[in-house]
Amino acid sequence: MILGDLESFERLTADPSMWIYFTVDLSVKSELSDWVETGLNEHKNLILLSFTIIIKSVDKLIGSTSFGNFSEKDQRVEIGRTWIAKEFQGTGVNDEIKFLMLKYAFEVMQFERVEVKTDVLNLKARRALCRIGFNEEGILRSHMVMTHGRRRDTIYYSILKSEWDAVKIKNQWI
Repeated sequence: MILGDLESFERLTADPSMWIYFTVDLSVKSELSDWVETGLNEHKNLILLSFTIIIKSVDKLIGSTSFGNFSEKDQRVEIGRTWIAKEFQGTGVNDEIKFLMLKYAFEVMQFERVEVKTDVLNLKARRALCRIGFNEEGILRSHMVMTHGRRRDTIYYSILKSEWDAVKIKNQWI
């Protein structure tokens, strides 16, 4: 992700309904700007590795995702802060993104665990994570403050390195 992505992000994030399950409302320009700035600062400080998602065949920016909550000692990383433009939701792009990130985490970084967390109410994301091969682990109650002050219950998912080959085969990602 680079600061120059902000203008494109503004066009893609304008619909407030996209942010019901997100911890910030990126349809609000100041929140989007703060979110990008925080991501860039955390990237610079090696806290977060943020990516802009681009469909290369049409050279179109469609969203963002990140690696964060790194624990080198524990050999784990979290995939998070993922959002995809509405027109590309449900097209399989998220599965491809997760595959590339999982492949990098397990095969290049040699991590033992990749985790994802989401709002327990976000059934669409939960179904997608299970379809990909993530295992549901548990719920942290009243875990995070969402937009408009709602407290969310957060559900965790993971894939372990020992499960990675089976996940690739299940999804025909070989």
